[in-house]
Amino acid sequence: MTSKQRAYLKGLAMKIEPIFQIGKGRISPEMTTAVDEALEARELIKISVLNNCLEDPRELADVLAERTHSVIVQVIGKKIVLYRESKKKKKIELPVK
Repeated sequence: MTSKQRAYLKGLAMKIEPIFQIGKGRISPEMTTAVDEALEARELIKISVLNNCLEDPRELADVLAERTHSVIVQVIGKKIVLYRESKKKKKIELPVK
C-alpha cells in the first residue's frame, strides 16, 4: 500500500465511528470472526480500545491484521483502523499508485 492510498483511507476513516470495542476481554476468536465479517462487508473499519484494556493498541492491531489478513491503516491513541478489499462487493476505490 502506498502512502497516497494510506492517506486516502485515513481521510475516509475520519468520518466513520468505531464499530467494535476491545476491553479487558482481549481478542477472542469470536471477535476475530466478527472483525473479519465486518471487513468483508465494509472494507474499512474503526475499532476502539477501552481504557480497561491493558494491552498496547499497536500490538492488538498487529494481531487483528494478521488474523484477518488486513492492512493497518493507522493506530492513533486508542483507535485502530483496518482495511481489506472485499472479495465480493468492492466499495472503496483506492487511488492509483
